[in-house]
Amino acid sequence: MSNGYMGKILWINLSEETFKEEQLPDETYRQYLGGYGLAAKLIYENMPSKTDALGSNALFGFFPGLLTGTVAPLTGRFMVAGKSPLTGTWGDSNCGGYFGPEIRKCGYDAIIIKGMASSPKYITIINDDKQILDASDLWGLDVVQTEEKLTEKHGKVQVMSIGQSGEKLSLISGIVNDKARIAGRSGFGAVMGSKKLKAIVLKGNKAITVADKEALLNLTKEYNEGISSSKGMIVGWKTFGTTMANTYCAQIGDTPIKNWGGTVNEDFPMEIINKISGMEINKYRQKPYGCFSCPVQCGSIMKVPELGLDETHRPEYETCATFGHLVLNNDLMSLFTLNDLCNRAGIDTISTGATVAFAIECYENGILSKEDTDGLELTWGNSSAIIELVKKIINREGFGDILADGSKIASEKIGKGSSKYAMHSMGQELGMHSPKVYNSLGASFAFDPTPGRHTTATLDMYIRGPLMKPNGLFEGFELPRKYKRPGDDRSEAEKLVCGIFQATNCVGLCEFMYNFLKYPLLELIKAIVGWDMSIDELVKAGLRIQTLRHSFSLREGIDVINNKLPERTVDVDYLEDYKGYCKNMGWNPENAYPTKETLTDLNLNFVIKDLY
Repeated sequence: MSNGYMGKILWINLSEETFKEEQLPDETYRQYLGGYGLAAKLIYENMPSKTDALGSNALFGFFPGLLTGTVAPLTGRFMVAGKSPLTGTWGDSNCGGYFGPEIRKCGYDAIIIKGMASSPKYITIINDDKQILDASDLWGLDVVQTEEKLTEKHGKVQVMSIGQSGEKLSLISGIVNDKARIAGRSGFGAVMGSKKLKAIVLKGNKAITVADKEALLNLTKEYNEGISSSKGMIVGWKTFGTTMANTYCAQIGDTPIKNWGGTVNEDFPMEIINKISGMEINKYRQKPYGCFSCPVQCGSIMKVPELGLDETHRPEYETCATFGHLVLNNDLMSLFTLNDLCNRAGIDTISTGATVAFAIECYENGILSKEDTDGLELTWGNSSAIIELVKKIINREGFGDILADGSKIASEKIGKGSSKYAMHSMGQELGMHSPKVYNSLGASFAFDPTPGRHTTATLDMYIRGPLMKPNGLFEGFELPRKYKRPGDDRSEAEKLVCGIFQATNCVGLCEFMYNFLKYPLLELIKAIVGWDMSIDELVKAGLRIQTLRHSFSLREGIDVINNKLPERTVDVDYLEDYKGYCKNMGWNPENAYPTKETLTDLNLNFVIKDLY
């Protein structure tokens, strides 16, 4: 076994109920790292183009980062990846908690699922014993009930499961571990549901060998001590987590208001927003919650006696924004209720809330009537109606069935010009940050392999952090001096940020790390894996990964370059910005196709036959 990674993956065929291990060459890890880098390589080569994302032949899987499972700080992340049934593009979703490290403890760098069960099943991998078991008694349960029932049966295990939304093939459903850590975007709850796979249960006993244990422990100790002694922003992260942004992002015009059509001053003023601030939410905080190997612990476990919630996770900023600012709702109790409902059902809060906002605006403009909405009065800020509508979406009940696959598909069903109120990119609702504030986010929303996502490599979202200082976050990483201005320097900066961002994602790092302290990334890779890797090699690996994710979508027939965002969401020429990025990436700026020379340089020759 190599240092830092297990060297093998597990293929599970639900149709045949078989398990197959595969050894991977060391070169694959050095070129693709882990996470969605490894996923892109394996799924691109093993799943034919135009495969139905909800069909038996579709592949999807769980991919821990290269460093996940070690004590390296902030490396507890893993990816769910495959073809998105929501957008038809490459799909991936980043998740935390403790499930990713457990994949490594089971001896694997990935678990990939194919086939389709004939009846509800769940998979167990417990100390080398692998089984596919009947899940008929679990089908219909929410993820909290499922996890509790499976831990009662199997002991101390890690569980990843779908709720009712995934079972009902909602294209905005996700997969959940730790009762509320959700791989929410791209629609993988529906993929898992289509395979009639309710849950995966893991308990491993394997240890990860590292190249230099003493160096790893020293680097980890030094970084964690730095976090512990830090003040200012890091204290805010520890105390309020992402809910710090509930007021700050609204103040700077970043949070979309009234389905992207309103403003703070006119529609949702700060004195109202303060009612759903991080400070108000934190009054119900019981204890911190953090993912594996995290010294910050930005999550929290809450208790809300008014709602009878003895234990629930704190709603994140995106959830508060989509069920608060986006629908003009300042009812704090409803945010706790909606967060808990969506977590338990395993449904993406961003897409769900944005789809509710779409429905409200359709109602406001007479496209929908009370008869259409099953009697619900869908007016802005009507928290009780919003809660009832979300329940209907979760259960695909009545009008909720029309909305359960997101706003794009809902608008196609409703018609009557409703599409202008659907704020999505290729079917995926936009994250709760504005391209009017972070200009490069327009191109990210429109053209990234996972469209509509705010958790992508976006230059302007990171210039406020230490990344933008020479050697400020990673030793040797530096951006061109004029990166803030349009031109070649900015395009080169966008390329470099793309490369390093893919790399940090694929080693398993939490992206909040970009807001913290200088991170000893190359030193940790050497201590854990043993590689003498330069920053240039790491960035190139990231560019290889991004190009392959992008090529997957092109191979699927997606006309990436001609995708357009809803006009009200953006006020910059994001296409021209993207064309400059394409040129620097070595992609044809007229159609976004990587050139043959670029594919060869990145060791992606196997893609050439598909694109040319």
